[in-house]
Amino acid sequence: MELERVKALGVKPPQNLWEYKAVNPGRSLFLLYALRSSPRLSLLYLYLFDYTDTFLPFIHTICPLQEDSSGEDIITKLLDLREPTWKQWREFLVKYSFLPYQLIAEFAWDWLEVHYWTSRFLIVNAMLLSVLELFSFWRIWSRSELKTVPQRMWSHFWKVSTQGLFVAMFWPLIPQFVCNCLFYWALYFNPIINIDLVVKEVRRLETQVL
Repeated sequence: MELERVKALGVKPPQNLWEYKAVNPGRSLFLLYALRSSPRLSLLYLYLFDYTDTFLPFIHTICPLQEDSSGEDIITKLLDLREPTWKQWREFLVKYSFLPYQLIAEFAWDWLEVHYWTSRFLIVNAMLLSVLELFSFWRIWSRSELKTVPQRMWSHFWKVSTQGLFVAMFWPLIPQFVCNCLFYWALYFNPIINIDLVVKEVRRLETQVL
């Protein structure tokens, strides 16, 4: 595994988002878009296929052990390859089930000292996405469309899977400039789009109430 090789060789791991992006451009773009559009599926994918390199550092950052939370810096947490405790798993699974975007916000919060503005963009975007998800659940509930949830989940799974497969197939052909544009668009401009979507949902709700 990548982190195990880093520790064995004594190589300095990426210290911030930009170093990580330079070393792992494809994974960075995948994580940014996948966690935005489907956080639960993305975290399940990381658990199944990228457990040591990505999932373990993630869960140790957002659900730290009480005795370690004050003494370790963020880089130390990222190199922590210990298996999570049951307490960490319980905390993670509750948030994973009900507030998946909060996990992203908590991860970004830990990086505030390293990425002052970028972390704030990620936190705001995670909050907006949580609100949009609540609106989606409200629409399903208010329209009595709970029976359609399994079909919606399958359609979403199929859409995300086909998009991921398509990008993986054509990734070697995509120019680096295009990848950078997509990365920065999702990172800095997507929150602005989501603000507009939240405003529209609030206005729609007000119209229904009136």
